[in-house]
Amino acid sequence: MSHSTNISIEALRTPLKPYATPDRNRALWQIGNTFLPYLALWGLLIYLLKNEVSFFAVIPILILAALFLVRIFIIFHDCTHGSFFASRRANTILGYISGFLTFTPFSYWQRNHLVHHGTYANLDKRGVGDMWTLTVNEYRALSPAKQLAYRLYRNPLVFLGIGPGYSFLITQRFLYSWEGKNERFSAMVTNVVIVLIAVLATLTIGLKTYLMIQVPIMLIAGAFGVWLFYVQHQFDGVYWAHKEEWDPARAAMDGSSYYQLPKVLQWFTGNIGYHHIHHVLPRIPNYKLQTCYDTIPQMHKDNPLTLKKRFIRLKRTSLREFP
Repeated sequence: MSHSTNISIEALRTPLKPYATPDRNRALWQIGNTFLPYLALWGLLIYLLKNEVSFFAVIPILILAALFLVRIFIIFHDCTHGSFFASRRANTILGYISGFLTFTPFSYWQRNHLVHHGTYANLDKRGVGDMWTLTVNEYRALSPAKQLAYRLYRNPLVFLGIGPGYSFLITQRFLYSWEGKNERFSAMVTNVVIVLIAVLATLTIGLKTYLMIQVPIMLIAGAFGVWLFYVQHQFDGVYWAHKEEWDPARAAMDGSSYYQLPKVLQWFTGNIGYHHIHHVLPRIPNYKLQTCYDTIPQMHKDNPLTLKKRFIRLKRTSLREFP
């Protein structure tokens, strides 16, 4: 089904609006089946490492814990949109808690992400909450040194390896000049809690054990998260337009992917593969996205992205030619 039509964003949203109501019971169930297993895996890892089990033997458990942390981040993401709970206060509290676990300041990331929702697929408003993306002409106009920097930035070893660690462990610890009071507060509180957790861990399980668990989980989960973000807006045929031609309906349907993941990965990623639906109406909680796709024909997409069809095309330095 092609979505390159003149349908308005409001027309797309109309059949989705009944699903944009949080369900407290489903939200609480998701908290239970996400946070509790994550904490239990942490306990298991502490027990194994303190009993001198080889680090390599616990790598599968670290990967599983990282997948649960990805799911925690999806809940965090819903809270930034105010869609997880009906209560704004409940979303903020859970958002902060999730942010402590994912090392992400709630209000700071919320502001960046909402800017992303208003500017993605707009060639004249790139640079906030997105990946560095150039057109062919922009790339060719760069100096050789900047071309190399761009290619290195998009190299899988960098943006799936070094990049997530640098972003989640380092850059989000610092403040930026354009931030407002809420953003500064969330960054400072998150940093203080991270330090307190590290101090408590040092006094109990030991700093070495803490780092042997926390750092790998963050790096693995970060790589998963960045990969998902990449696939959601970087794929063959993706819609981009200059500001005067930018259309929010086309940006949502053709500028965001439907990533058809295996059911187990769909569960861990909180249905975020239905990213086009999320961009049409961000107020829909993740636990209702599957139902939206199943019941609303307008949301169906031909030829969805899959693991088999597309592992990745990372060597592409641009999307297509633009004037």
